[in-house]
Amino acid sequence: MLTFLAKRIVQLIPTLFFVSVLIFSLQQLLPGDPATIMAGEDRDPAVIEQIRKQYRLDQPIPVQYIYWVKGVLSGDLGESMRIKQKVLDLVLQKLPVTMQLAAMAIVIALTIGVGAGIISAVKKDTVWDYAANVFALWGLSTPNFWLGIMLIFVFSVELGWLPASGFVSPFDDFRQSIATTIMPAFVLGNAIAAVLMRHMRSAMLQAIGSDYVRTARAKGLVERVVILKHALRNALTPVITLGALEFGALLSGAVLTEQVFSIPGFGKLIVDAVFNRDYAVVQGVVLVTASVYVLLNLVADVLFVLVNPRLRD
Repeated sequence: MLTFLAKRIVQLIPTLFFVSVLIFSLQQLLPGDPATIMAGEDRDPAVIEQIRKQYRLDQPIPVQYIYWVKGVLSGDLGESMRIKQKVLDLVLQKLPVTMQLAAMAIVIALTIGVGAGIISAVKKDTVWDYAANVFALWGLSTPNFWLGIMLIFVFSVELGWLPASGFVSPFDDFRQSIATTIMPAFVLGNAIAAVLMRHMRSAMLQAIGSDYVRTARAKGLVERVVILKHALRNALTPVITLGALEFGALLSGAVLTEQVFSIPGFGKLIVDAVFNRDYAVVQGVVLVTASVYVLLNLVADVLFVLVNPRLRD
């Protein structure tokens, strides 16, 4: 297991290097000059030149990349050109908000999606199977922003059970934090649950029809044990991959839901940085997001081995 993990970690190094080069290179394609934008309406040439020197924008691109990588390796992602705040501080402020939202969303998605997929496969061609497929179709076709607005109208405006917007840290008030994030988490988890359900159903049907499941039944094992211990364990492999990728997508793609519920998360930080041409923030945020994707793939590989011991060889 340790050898397997070490090989995967070594493979991450060239991947992260390529990602860093790609991020820095594509950043140069963004329209507009950050120094000119920061100089304000007067655009004094002396001020623009000073800004270029301060942020090393007057240096060749390879030199800028080297300085940036050195800073990243030392924990310095740069400074926001707009608000004069360290990018790392901004990430540490915003990322936990979206991490909590994404974690709740993926738990909801896995609970509903995996459960519905198992029931749909076991109860194939019954009313339960049709109901699960209708749910999946509904989840895939419902826009997140519309569902969010409807939830606010029902549970906040009409019933008054939950706050309509805002965010409270779990360290300040745990119950209030859950109350402020449960609706946006359900909105995000709803569509993912539909996708997971379809994959889970397909994998379970394939597993149930396999030889090892027929052998387990022939031995006289209880059907619940056959489904949960034999079929489910082998059917989880594609769901693990999809779940890891969807969790990474939630960290960078939850901006619409965050806007509807006024949650100051990671997605809003990315969008604001792009619109403001804040190069340092864009580079830092995208690098963190890409690194999270890479680490999630590593976690998925480890879970593969835990679920299927044959992969340890």
